Amino acid sequence: MARQANGPDEAHRRPAGVSDATVAALGKLSEALETVERARGHLYALHQLIGHADLMLDGAVGLFRCAGHQEIADVIGRDLIGRNVIAGRWTFQIVEDFDDGYYALFRELDRRARDELAGGRRHLYEAEMKEHRRSPGRPGHEARPGTDG
Repeated sequence: MARQANGPDEAHRRPAGVSDATVAALGKLSEALETVERARGHLYALHQLIGHADLMLDGAVGLFRCAGHQEIADVIGRDLIGRNVIAGRWTFQIVEDFDDGYYALFRELDRRARDELAGGRRHLYEAEMKEHRRSPGRPGHEARPGTDG
């Protein structure tokens, strides 16, 4: 496909017949998915932090033992180290369930909506916002890499 000298590349141009309302709805769906992506990152942070904390408990138990506090060391070692964070699950299991369930369905429905309604194009809302907000001809305001406009 030919590229216009100015404006977004073809992959970020609204296909013929796609309404403003559809672009807005796709944009809101994309924004929601981006929020879920951020939440997923926090979930992975939780997974790593809990795992690290569990390993740190080994050192705490050892220090309690060295300080002569056998009972507290035994309780931490028996009741806290290796404990499930929720019923029957360590954090890796929570991450896997999230990824395979809610997250996978969200991504699938986002892709389906884009494929069915906009020829698979991504970020149409943002591409059009960029066109409205940039100052053509000004440095740093190019429509895409390698263009002047």
